[in-house]
Amino acid sequence: MSAVAVCALAASWSAASAQTTTLNICYMNHPVQVTNVGILEKHAKAQGVILNKAPVSYAVYLPKITQMLSAGASDQCDIIWNNDDWGQDFAEYLVPMDDVPEVNNVAENQLRPFLNSEGKPTTVSITTTAGIFYYRKDLIPENQVPKTWAELTSLSQKLQSEGKVRWGFVGGMSYTNTFFSFFWTLWNNDCDVYSPAFSRDMDEVTKAGWKPMLDSACQKQTAEFWWDALNKDKISPPGMTTYSRDEANAIFQAGEAAFTVADTVFLGQFNDPRRSKVAGNIGVAQFPQGPSSKGPRTWIDIWGWSIPKAIPAEKQAAAKKLIAAMIVDEEGQIDQWNKTGGPPPNTRFWKTLDKSDALWRQVSSILYDTQHAYDAYYFRNWAAVHKNYSDTLIRAMKGDRDDIAATLASGVQAIHDGAPK
Repeated sequence: MSAVAVCALAASWSAASAQTTTLNICYMNHPVQVTNVGILEKHAKAQGVILNKAPVSYAVYLPKITQMLSAGASDQCDIIWNNDDWGQDFAEYLVPMDDVPEVNNVAENQLRPFLNSEGKPTTVSITTTAGIFYYRKDLIPENQVPKTWAELTSLSQKLQSEGKVRWGFVGGMSYTNTFFSFFWTLWNNDCDVYSPAFSRDMDEVTKAGWKPMLDSACQKQTAEFWWDALNKDKISPPGMTTYSRDEANAIFQAGEAAFTVADTVFLGQFNDPRRSKVAGNIGVAQFPQGPSSKGPRTWIDIWGWSIPKAIPAEKQAAAKKLIAAMIVDEEGQIDQWNKTGGPPPNTRFWKTLDKSDALWRQVSSILYDTQHAYDAYYFRNWAAVHKNYSDTLIRAMKGDRDDIAATLASGVQAIHDGAPK
């Protein structure tokens, strides 16, 4: 961006904030989002903006925001939390953010899911979210952390038999929580929802015919591992098919499980002695590998703040100025990491943590010295496909083990039909 353009943008923001502006921010009551809202509040005060907070539960957030955007409502949310799972669904309803300085300083060009039809980003990152394997350091030495599913099962059973934990592994398994059970194991068994595995190039997947991998050998192995974990080996709660990440996290924080999978942004919560009985004993590692794996793989994406097009121009400008102040606030972002485990959204500040923070270096090595998987397919009907996938796997968990292959096969057509035509 030229110096003239930057000055013009600053002038427009200054004019927008000359009078007191009230902005409504809609988000999920999640530690990293709450902490990032705190950064925005600091800058809102400095800019003379009144920031009204409107936290919404995860269960209703997506339908509420979808309805608001599609209806063109202009009186509910001036800033919204945006997620890569639905970023492209929302993009055409949102203000382009390409004029925000340092908007492109994100991990692995993760703005891709948020690009509008003109190729402009419609969000500014608030953190990088990535999956990681958590374990109890007070129970498991670092050199004994399981590296395979078989080791995860045997060590879980050992700890259970010794009365040290009630469960070996606990993780979210219900729809939208698929990442913390089915998906992490799927990706670490060299498997995916569509073939070719791990491709999110729409032309490449279209050329392959949007072929589901639901009836593949690697998917069957994944389903059998979880069936055994729930029903035979009993290392996970039998009711886990209904668990969200909240229920799973609560069990892990209560000290009742040795292992879990969650986003890195829960690291601070797990280590908070006010909320967790296992605070101070949290270890992090790469995912255990399945029998078909070709190496560890995790998901890495971003969450962001976006601005609806439907709100008045002066509110758009004020909201953009506020978000622009957050993305260059190094002190606030490093504090966010320290409090929550949510990596600074601006990757320029990662260099500061590289020099000073051993835990950051460990987490960074686990996440970025490995292969990655996008945690969604970026087409408009992905949410429905995800739901069909989740429903099929949960049916398999509730049926007989011998019926797993047939159950998986029964879901193939719906996964294929949900793909772009």
